[in-house]
Amino acid sequence: MTNISNGKKKTKHKSFKKIIDEKPISLSHEKKQHWKGGTLLAPIPPALVTVGTMEHPNVLTIAWTGILNTIPPKTYISVRKERHSYPTLLETPEFVINLPSANLVKAVDFCGVRSGKNLDKFKEMNLSLVPAVNVATPLISECPLHLECKITDSVDLGTHTIFLADIVGMNVSEACIDKNGKLQIEKCNLLAFAHGEYFTLGKKLGSFGYSVRKKKNKPSKS
Repeated sequence: MTNISNGKKKTKHKSFKKIIDEKPISLSHEKKQHWKGGTLLAPIPPALVTVGTMEHPNVLTIAWTGILNTIPPKTYISVRKERHSYPTLLETPEFVINLPSANLVKAVDFCGVRSGKNLDKFKEMNLSLVPAVNVATPLISECPLHLECKITDSVDLGTHTIFLADIVGMNVSEACIDKNGKLQIEKCNLLAFAHGEYFTLGKKLGSFGYSVRKKKNKPSKS
């Protein structure tokens, strides 16, 4: 992956790509240190999550999110009770997960460290709001992918509350869809977050199921 700093790309570990191309990386024989339990899981998506309504919106950056179920499609966001958006989620039990591209890295960071209680984060970061289809919460137009979500339950875990939600709709930028209607995720240039740093996705190494997929035989020349 490529490290993002101040909106500019900065490649780390220049030999990484060469190693990937030449042979698989194996750390199975490296010495390991045992640490106490913590929140080190990476990479994760630094999502711009919108809450509220078109008339009274807010946005916060959420990295603790993911997929929970297929049918029905379910997701979650994990939110601290101190966040300005927390009571809004209780009052308006809907949200939108807006997945940002690399050019939005500054906005992603800003919306994670500044509170909507004191300023208009949309205005500060030049983010445009457009109505969603199935929820009252708006979308951030500059993001290429959006998950419209309706909260079904919440679980208080201590420092954070998990809001479980049904994914009731998705919105995809046409620039990320090919002529056959297939999503080309690589064109979205999505961000990743790992241990306090932002990255873009790197070289594609395979696709789901490629390890067992039969290779197509090339037609013989006659």
